[in-house]
Amino acid sequence: MEETVAGITKFAILFINSVATLFLLIGIIQVLINGLRVMLTSSSSNHQKREVWLQFSRWLIAGLSIQLAADILETSIAPSWEEIGKLGAIAVIRTFLNYFLDSDMRETRERDARSKERTEQMEAAS
Repeated sequence: MEETVAGITKFAILFINSVATLFLLIGIIQVLINGLRVMLTSSSSNHQKREVWLQFSRWLIAGLSIQLAADILETSIAPSWEEIGKLGAIAVIRTFLNYFLDSDMRETRERDARSKERTEQMEAAS
């Protein structure tokens, strides 16, 4: 019974990590395409460049969150404290990265909202 549960858990970890990898690959492909388009267009604005970064950040956060779920599952079948420690360190690193990416995205959205509000106020005043 225990071996069956461990086998199912290992399959679930593999599946979850595959989904996370797919999310990261989609984000990388999207940032390559959109990033090159924005960099090669001479009329690109900082807003467009930030939008490419925000889109990539969303994919990164999704992929990292999904991988964290796999890490949590893996700790349930980890055979040694050393492996649990390694998984814990990975989880902490991913959590901090996720936190800072999310914080950066929030700041960028707030900055864009303030910039848009100022532009609308200037247009209304004219």
